[in-house]
Amino acid sequence: MARARGSLNPNCVANAVTTTATPQRTAPQLDAFIRRSHIAYFSMEIAVRAEMHTYAGGLGVLAGDTLRSSADLELPMIFVTLASRAGYFRQEIDSLGHQVEAPDSWNPETWCVSLDARVAVRMDGRDVWIRPWLYVHTSPVGHSLPVLLLDSDLEQNRAEDRRLTDCLYGGDDRYRLKQEIILGIGGARLLRVLGFDPHTYHLNEGHSALLTLDLLKASQTAPSDQVGEKSRYNANAVRDRCVFTTHTPVDAGHDRFDYDMFVQVLPAFIDLDELKRHAGQDQLNLTRLALNLSGYVNGVASRHAQTTSAMFPGYRIHAVGNGVHAQTWANPAFAALYDAHMPRWRHEPEMLVRSLDLPTDDVWRCHQAGKSDLIRHVAASTGVELDPERHADALYDKLERTILPLWYREPERWRIMMKESIGRIASEFNSHRMMRRYAAEAYLR
Repeated sequence: MARARGSLNPNCVANAVTTTATPQRTAPQLDAFIRRSHIAYFSMEIAVRAEMHTYAGGLGVLAGDTLRSSADLELPMIFVTLASRAGYFRQEIDSLGHQVEAPDSWNPETWCVSLDARVAVRMDGRDVWIRPWLYVHTSPVGHSLPVLLLDSDLEQNRAEDRRLTDCLYGGDDRYRLKQEIILGIGGARLLRVLGFDPHTYHLNEGHSALLTLDLLKASQTAPSDQVGEKSRYNANAVRDRCVFTTHTPVDAGHDRFDYDMFVQVLPAFIDLDELKRHAGQDQLNLTRLALNLSGYVNGVASRHAQTTSAMFPGYRIHAVGNGVHAQTWANPAFAALYDAHMPRWRHEPEMLVRSLDLPTDDVWRCHQAGKSDLIRHVAASTGVELDPERHADALYDKLERTILPLWYREPERWRIMMKESIGRIASEFNSHRMMRRYAAEAYLR
């Protein structure tokens, strides 16, 4: 694989950034993005497209739908994530029925443009260089948004450092800490060196919380200007710029790192007492760090916001319900039906509440078309020809007796229930509504 080369500055100090050339040379469209990208959305994983294995599950799918809705709504955003060249993992089942995990590799050169820029973060006593790949997502309505994918696979790095952005959520605690340093600190620096100056940083989960330390470090006053015992760091200035969305409702899901390891990996980066003031006294808790240095914090449902408030008392936790990008996930047959009855549904998914008035027979026809599409997809992907009657007998028997008696006994009521599901759920839990709330409540504070 061809890798970008450049004359890196050997005299670069530990916490500086440097470019090897003008970024616009390889991405002429970057100029327009720089002028209008005021909000930077950071996420460890983003499901940009199926061929790019930069996501593991729901968090990444949500981030991908956030990207798609933001483009549809023409929000002035840029998205930052890791390249994750080896993906999360590809699941295989061996002859004994056991799961076998294999790399799920992809090539950034296939879908992205390598920008001619580099930054270095000094970890474990050496510079680790990072480059950005640019992917441009274009909405069906024509608006485009940039995605930067951070990659440490550079010839200037040691072999072990070149692998730091390979495996999504891979490795031990030290590997994970370095990944999150690259995402948060390296990502913030790359934005600056490319010419971006976001007024708002949106942290999708705590993985990117270390970017708040980069902002905090930049906010400090000179020791000679310090007044009394007052901290020389301006935490309020950081809070004014940061939005934090927490997703994890269980304590074990929040990233924590020992301070001894943090100081070894990133020595003298920031005053340790200041760090402990924001991230916890015993361990570096990235969720607590993000909570303390974000001016707007939200859970992803009303009940989840309540749970988070109970886990972390003393913080105001807003509730912004997650949603999906309706246009992406609607089966083509249903999409055509919506187009016929609700022409603006793609831009205003709230209109799907009108699905309650759709002809029931048409809803059933679209359901059957979707089932046929699934059968064809399984055949194309696996070579297995599913028979809806024969293969589904056992499943339908279970459904008939215990779960969905309406399916057989009252099919008309079942079809009405399908319409109600579309009308009452899709009209509310969509990412357009979610992003409008973020724009109104979090980004325009």
